[in-house]
Amino acid sequence: MTRLNELRDNPGANKIRIRVGRGIGSGKGKTGGRGGKGQTARSGVAINGFEGGQMPLHMRMPKRGFNAYNPGDWNEVRIDRIQAYIDSGKLDAKAVIDAAALIAARVIRRPKDGVRLIGGAGLTTQKVSFKVDYATKGAAAAIEAVGGQVELIPVKAPWKKTPYAG
Repeated sequence: MTRLNELRDNPGANKIRIRVGRGIGSGKGKTGGRGGKGQTARSGVAINGFEGGQMPLHMRMPKRGFNAYNPGDWNEVRIDRIQAYIDSGKLDAKAVIDAAALIAARVIRRPKDGVRLIGGAGLTTQKVSFKVDYATKGAAAAIEAVGGQVELIPVKAPWKKTPYAG
């Protein structure tokens, strides 16, 4: 049984901070581990990409690719996962499956910018109708192969303001 006066941390749990600039006997005196004089010996230095006036590497390298100005944040749902929720009784195959139904069944947590159906296989012989923002060719083909249908929601352009309906 441990006594209160014998309690201590595990070895190595607390590391003692090195006190710099406290004399030559400490091993970190004089310059305090900062080298010589100049800008880097002072505080507030921000020259990470600086190469002494030479064009820095990150500016010499060519730029590649494309970054979308306003990328969407989608809920990507595999159709085999939807089939598992239908089999467990959490989703009704006879009703239209949209974002609200997926949230109610806890397939997704929030609507985000919309729902995308992905995956080329996974539905059994049930007819299921979907109302989603996007579906891959394989997912749409698999749904239509068993007699279901995919209705796509028209794309809303985020940069266009909706007219005042007052």
